Amino acid sequence: MKERIQKFLSRFSFRTGVIILALCVPCYIISFAQMALPISNATKGVLWFIFFGLAKTFQYGGLSIIGVEGVKRIKDFFKNRKKQQLT
Repeated sequence: MKERIQKFLSRFSFRTGVIILALCVPCYIISFAQMALPISNATKGVLWFIFFGLAKTFQYGGLSIIGVEGVKRIKDFFKNRKKQQLT
């Protein structure tokens, strides 16, 4: 089953993986920001569970799509960007 999921996710492009990975950020923000809303604690718990779960799903799905080489590619991008800003 695990191999089937990995095979399915490997068909997506690097760009799609980055987009899916970026979707985890708004889900994390919503999962914690909703705690400030004037709603019941039970509703807050359900919303946190849903949005935090979505954030983790996007995070692991995106990382599975881009893989190890993609993570290195993203790190290199930010390193080069930082070097350009310093010069």
